[in-house]
Amino acid sequence: MRLDLLVHNAHVRTFDPERPTARALGVLHGTVVGLDEEVERLPARRVLDAQGATVLPGFNDAHCHTAWFGLTLTQLDVSTARSVEEVYAAVSAYADGLAPDAWVIGAGLDHTKLGGHYPRRDALDRAARGRPVWLKHTSGHACVVNTPVLRAAGALGTGFQDPDGGVVSRGERGCPDGLLEETAQRLVQRQVLPYPVQTVADAVGVATRHYLTEGVTSFTEAGIGGGWIGHTPVELSAYQLARDTGRLHTRAQLMAASDVLHPLTAHADDDITLGLDLGMRTGFGDDRLSLGPVKIFLDGSLLGRTAAVTEPFCGCTRHVSSTERPTGYFQGDAGAMTDLVVAAHRSGWAVAAHAIGDRAVDLALDAFARAHRERPRPGVRHRIEHAGVVRPDQLARFAELGVIPVPQHNFLHTFGDAMAAALGPERTAWSYRMRSFTDLGLPVPGSSDRPVAPGAPLPAIQSMVTRLTETGVPYGPDESVPVLAALRAWTEGSALATGFGGRKGRLVPGQLADLTILDSDPVRTDPDRIGAIGVLATIVGGDPAHDPHGLARIPARSAPPSPLAAEAVHLQENA
Repeated sequence: MRLDLLVHNAHVRTFDPERPTARALGVLHGTVVGLDEEVERLPARRVLDAQGATVLPGFNDAHCHTAWFGLTLTQLDVSTARSVEEVYAAVSAYADGLAPDAWVIGAGLDHTKLGGHYPRRDALDRAARGRPVWLKHTSGHACVVNTPVLRAAGALGTGFQDPDGGVVSRGERGCPDGLLEETAQRLVQRQVLPYPVQTVADAVGVATRHYLTEGVTSFTEAGIGGGWIGHTPVELSAYQLARDTGRLHTRAQLMAASDVLHPLTAHADDDITLGLDLGMRTGFGDDRLSLGPVKIFLDGSLLGRTAAVTEPFCGCTRHVSSTERPTGYFQGDAGAMTDLVVAAHRSGWAVAAHAIGDRAVDLALDAFARAHRERPRPGVRHRIEHAGVVRPDQLARFAELGVIPVPQHNFLHTFGDAMAAALGPERTAWSYRMRSFTDLGLPVPGSSDRPVAPGAPLPAIQSMVTRLTETGVPYGPDESVPVLAALRAWTEGSALATGFGGRKGRLVPGQLADLTILDSDPVRTDPDRIGAIGVLATIVGGDPAHDPHGLARIPARSAPPSPLAAEAVHLQENA
């Protein structure tokens, strides 16, 4: 047998409790086929001398927005602004290079970094000199637009009503001030979307190329095709195009936005009443590109204080957008959203319910419980995306129902101070949990929600361990976990949460040969330095997808295999 890739002189963390470390690893046809003495004497088409570096299973981001992230790399970046005046200046400078009727589209807006203020539409009118402006909030749950956009949407007309599950913010005189929350963002998206498939495929290509530099080999795209999260109704085609043209550099699982599900007429015995044409559902596809759960939004965000919480947010009696909703709100009628969860479950889908506030978590858990009562489906694992605030009494229900929590611990550094101010000390301790879930035996995946927050896995792993905010304040420190548990979350935990348990997430024979090679071992690194560890190379399916240092080399033809290697080949081929 001749290997496709031999990795040797390595410190391999396999995450196999029976054999936790190794020094060599062999790959054939994209799969790990052996470790140490099983492979190190075999010839290989390509050899990677790790020079003592640490080799881990490839990082797997179980909840991110890849096309959105790729698109932001081509748009105005306002994430570094620290006042609304800086935002206006950035818009003005960006507009100078545009045609008179071109849109100014920006990303990374964070009002918590702007003294709690949002840009105003009249000031944006002046900065853009009449051009339409669309600045997307970093949470994804709000945006700020200016007068031309509001006028085209009809939001300035007499008698305009807010859409269900959204808010058009208004100033003291009752006129829209430019802030659009939640589903109200569709008012602007209808003027811009859909994007061409080529544009989305390009964005996927740029984003996944970047992922490789951070050791990410797999991800789950958290919503395509519809709602305010999708970019085109044919978004799956964009991913297929990216794959066909070599622009999908990592493995991808795609969540369908619930908006794209529609009634289906199947045989009554099938009980398939809601879904996609041809009955496609969770699990369709292969190791490279597949359909994951259906994404159903139940509430909003903590940053925008639109998450549905049981007790009011701290420090205010009025909602930040001057709307009387101090406990946030659902994105639709609670009964209708529950019915949607149950119908998707009955039709064979796994469900990923976006629920950040504890009131929304209650709704999700109740919906899952009802779904299992009405149509038992042994083995299905539904998810709660973010699970931002989980009360102690809710923890046992996660375990009872087998629900997978998908919190983003990279939020703790970036947004921790603002989230703590909104929640207060008691709820902060319940927020973005880790240890409580793992103590219950639940798989907790690594995930970023990128581009909502910086998405590199190693800083996120550091946050799982240290749980410090940007200002160094501990954020729910009792939820901290050891480094090895954090690494498991970003590898095996994500594989289990996305339905690929046993197929990836460990470096053992039979699993996919996705590797991340680091210049230091996170387990042996000071916790506050884990985020600074460098990624030396990233291997996807045994192929060096990112290898800037040329670690993986093709052996010279003139170098024949050693007698011991030749004997090993003979024994393997005649076994």
